[in-house]
Amino acid sequence: MTSRILTGVLAACLATSAIDVLRVGELAAASGIATGSADESRAPRNAAEFDTLFQQVKNWGRWGPDDQLGSVNLVTAAKRKQAAALVKTGETVSLAHNPLTEKADDNASPFEHTMLRGNNMDRYAVSYHGYAHSHIDALCHILYKEQTYNGYARADVNTDKGCAKLGIENLKNGIVTRGVLVDIPRLRNLPYLEPGTAIYAEDLEAWEKKSGVKIASGDAVLVRTGRWARRDKLGPWNVGQSAAGLHASVAPWIKARGVSILGGDVASDVVPSMVETITLPIHTLMITALGINLLDNQDFEALGDTAARLNRWEFMLTINPVPVTGGTGFPLNAIAMF
Repeated sequence: MTSRILTGVLAACLATSAIDVLRVGELAAASGIATGSADESRAPRNAAEFDTLFQQVKNWGRWGPDDQLGSVNLVTAAKRKQAAALVKTGETVSLAHNPLTEKADDNASPFEHTMLRGNNMDRYAVSYHGYAHSHIDALCHILYKEQTYNGYARADVNTDKGCAKLGIENLKNGIVTRGVLVDIPRLRNLPYLEPGTAIYAEDLEAWEKKSGVKIASGDAVLVRTGRWARRDKLGPWNVGQSAAGLHASVAPWIKARGVSILGGDVASDVVPSMVETITLPIHTLMITALGINLLDNQDFEALGDTAARLNRWEFMLTINPVPVTGGTGFPLNAIAMF
C-alpha cells in the first residue's frame, strides 16, 4: 500500500500495492471497546452474503464497457451549477488533516519533509494509503475476485508501471459538486463515536431528518465519526483494528441515493467489519462494485464546527487530485465552500 512523492513527483503504485479483498480473517476489537448499536445479525454476515450484495449493487457496464469514471458520471453540469449556487458567504474550510510526521499507532508511515540545497527547496515523501494521511482512492485501488470496477481483469489494470485503467489521472478536470456532511456524533449528542461503532442506513436517514438535507444524485457524502476529536483527547490508537464507520449493509442505500463520492475521517469502514473474512467491505463495495472514489482520513472537525455555527450542512465541495498517470490515488486537500 505505498506510493512515494519524491521531489514533487508521485511514483505510480506497483500492482502488488493495490488492496485486494483481504480474506485473512477479522482483526479482533480491542478489549472493552464499546460498539454502540452494532447489530451482529444484520446481513451481510459472511462471504456468501457479501458476494450476493456485491452482485446486487454493482454498477459495471452502467456507463458503458469502457467507463473510467464510475459514479463521478453522476456529477453533471447541472449538479455543478447547483453546488456553485450554495456559496453564500464565500467561507472556505479544508478537509485535510495536516500531515502526520511522527510514527504512531495510527501512522505506520509518517510523512517525510526534507529540506534540500540552500534550504529553499524541499522533498516530500509519503506512503499515503492507510489510516493516517488525507487522500483520495482511485478506482484501480481495490479489487474483488481479481477484478476491478467495471469488470476489468487485474492483469489488464494493475501493472508494475501503474494502473493501465482507472488511474487517478481520470479526475484531472476535478470534481465540483454538492457536499453533504453527515455528523453522526452530533446526531447522538456525543463528541465522537467510540471505535467499533457501526453506522447503518437508518442513522443516515435520521441525520437527513435532523439536518433537513436529503442526499441526492451526484452528492458527495462525508461521514463524520469524530476520529480526530477522539485522537486529540485520548491520543492515537490502531484504527486499523478498531474504528467507527459504515456497515456494509448501507451499500444499497448509497446506490439508491446516487452518491458520487464518499468520504470518511478514517477509512469509512466500521472495524471490525462484522462480515466474516471480509476486512474492508465498504471499500470493496464502494470502489469495486459501485465505482465510487473514497476520501480517506479526512478531517471533518472544522467542517462540523462551521456547519453547526451556520446551521448549513450542504456546501460546494471541490476535489482536485494531481493527475498522476496510473496512480492509485493521491494525497488531497479537498475544500468546502459555504
